[in-house]
Amino acid sequence: MLEFYQKLAKTLKQSAVVLATVINTKGSTPREVGAKMFITAEGKIVGTIGGGAGEAKVYQQALQLLKTGKKQFVEIDLSGVPQRETQGVCGGTMQVLLELWSGSESLNLVNQIIDALTSGHSATIITPFNTDEKPYLSQLTEVIASLHSTALIEPLLPPPRLLIIGGGHIAISLVQIAKIAGFQVIVQDDRPDFATKERFPDASLVLAEPITSIQEILNKNSNLYVALVTRGYLQDLAALRLLSNYQLPYIGMIGSNKRVNTVYKILQAEGCKTEFLNQIYAPIGLDIGALTPEEIAVSICAELIKVRRGGTGASLSDTISRNT
Repeated sequence: MLEFYQKLAKTLKQSAVVLATVINTKGSTPREVGAKMFITAEGKIVGTIGGGAGEAKVYQQALQLLKTGKKQFVEIDLSGVPQRETQGVCGGTMQVLLELWSGSESLNLVNQIIDALTSGHSATIITPFNTDEKPYLSQLTEVIASLHSTALIEPLLPPPRLLIIGGGHIAISLVQIAKIAGFQVIVQDDRPDFATKERFPDASLVLAEPITSIQEILNKNSNLYVALVTRGYLQDLAALRLLSNYQLPYIGMIGSNKRVNTVYKILQAEGCKTEFLNQIYAPIGLDIGALTPEEIAVSICAELIKVRRGGTGASLSDTISRNT
């Protein structure tokens, strides 16, 4: 969401926008509560609440709101029931809140949100449903329970960070794909010719330093995902010796079964705990038959999303029952 709010801040410096936020869902819907998009005075859309006819309905309402300025709620019916005016057949319903954001007050709020996301400090966006009240930012870690019935409560969570160790061909594609998936990406490689901003323009930080340089990053970031796509098992060993001292949501390591087993045997001989080795995703990635560096990067990012969101990795077509 950081990039979304950065675009919102940039737009607010020029003109007013209508912010559309999903505040309630029932059944199967294309987006979750908190999903957002905004519509500019020129009719441009940034973000999405699911696309299709439902989003088109919200878009038309937003254009009207740019003129009236009055907060309103839009119901999107995706049930597909023949007797209703529906906007799709996903199976559920969505309620979307439309608000006019304009001027210095709105811009100041967006800048506060950006500061919270980039600093990692806890904060919560409170969006009252009352038409006379405006959204605001709360620094309280615990929000009063009664607010949940009168406002949308959105904890601000800093974007997850992905540390890529190794700056080879796979890393180039992985940086690009991971950024699209919402990760802030850091690249480390001890070879100055590989760890350059020119090779990784989408990375927030590129370290052309020894592996020990990641220690400061590890100390500061608990929500850190790590992908080892190094040039050899010696580099894997050096990295894993450091990583074994931290509790991280994800550590993945590239390599053949032989390479992975070799690394594990050496670490076990050095006294590394079995519990740590068992939590490593190695070989890294989901089995999608990937062969090229680009395809391998997709498989790695798919596994990152699976771990982050709690998915299964199964093909969605296998989960649906068909009437034949």
